[in-house]
Amino acid sequence: MSIYVGNLNYEVTKEDLTTVFEEYGTVSRVSLPSDRETGRPRGFGFVEMSSDEEETKAIESLDGAEWMGRELRVNKARPRDNNRGSAGNRSFEGAPRTY
Repeated sequence: MSIYVGNLNYEVTKEDLTTVFEEYGTVSRVSLPSDRETGRPRGFGFVEMSSDEEETKAIESLDGAEWMGRELRVNKARPRDNNRGSAGNRSFEGAPRTY
C-alpha cells in the first residue's frame, strides 16, 4: 500500500516527509513528483511504510493536520489511471485523436 500526501508546501523535501512519517513507523520509500516541463514540485507526494498498520496509523494521525502552513490531505493512494495521455492510447504517433 502507498500513502498519498496532498496539499504539501512546495518547499517540502523527501527528508522532511520521511521525518514526519517516521514518527509512525519505518518509512521504506518517499516520492515527490515534479512537473516535467518546469521541474517544480507538484504539491503532493507518496510515502510507503513497512506495514499496513503503520500506514493506517499515519493516515489517521496526519490527515487534516497543519504542517508548514498547509492542511495535509493524507489517504491511501489509488491505483494510477492508465488512460491519462499514455503512449499506449495513441493510434498513430503525431496524428490527431478522433473520438
